[in-house]
Amino acid sequence: MSFLDRIAACNNADLSRFVPFRAGGALVGHIHRDRVAELAPFTEVFVADAGGIALAPALDTAEKRTRAVDAALRALRQRGVVKGWRDERYPVHPLDGGPMLLAMERAAVPHFGVGANGVHMNGFVRRGDGLHLWVARRAQDKPTYPGMLDNTVAGGQPISIGLKENLIKECREEAGIPRAIAERAQPVGTVSYVFEEEATLKPDVQYCFDLEMPADFTPRNTDGEIGEFMLWPIERVAETVRDSAAFKFNCNLVIIDFLVRHGLIPPEHPDYVAICRGLRR
Repeated sequence: MSFLDRIAACNNADLSRFVPFRAGGALVGHIHRDRVAELAPFTEVFVADAGGIALAPALDTAEKRTRAVDAALRALRQRGVVKGWRDERYPVHPLDGGPMLLAMERAAVPHFGVGANGVHMNGFVRRGDGLHLWVARRAQDKPTYPGMLDNTVAGGQPISIGLKENLIKECREEAGIPRAIAERAQPVGTVSYVFEEEATLKPDVQYCFDLEMPADFTPRNTDGEIGEFMLWPIERVAETVRDSAAFKFNCNLVIIDFLVRHGLIPPEHPDYVAICRGLRR
């Protein structure tokens, strides 16, 4: 196995299996062909358009689109199509950039192949024997990827809060990191990918942060989403990412990016250029 294997696993999408999804005339996502029939009952919301699916022209404002789509999604939830409802809305923008066209329930976003954002943080400690990274293990009862390894702190980016403030909130909820420490987290760029899973699509961007944590601080979960935290030598983290699928798929990219930026995957590595390019799709 290799770091490139982890990158490839995050970019496994075959768009020939999807049709375009448009809102307000703009391409905002892709819907798997097997899911198109699920939208057929909602003729006042979803219409056939240029070989794909579009929101009805009468839905000509963000507010109208949001309200109409939300009603359809709640009906799909009752039918068991949309699972893991979060009561948390994500913004929907054109895939090539532009203003928000509607807001959509977080659990439904992958069904429409809509791009989503998140904040991911690597919390590290400097010791005499080198860098160590705090690794989280997701709770066994978490609805997605239970028991898998995760970044120190990570969370989706909802519509109602800024990126840094969201990270500070996630630090408190997931790891018990107080604001005075969390505010020191440094933005270090993004990773992106297009991931297909069970007839859903995630063309997502993760905003990455580094936080050098006090040597005497131990993270402690407060919201039940993390089962444990482990402080690992960075070499062990790198080997686990490279040689296994133990980490949640997109967390691998955040760690690989950390390894590149801290010189732990050096320019002499035979896959260096391919790794750097692969982190941003």
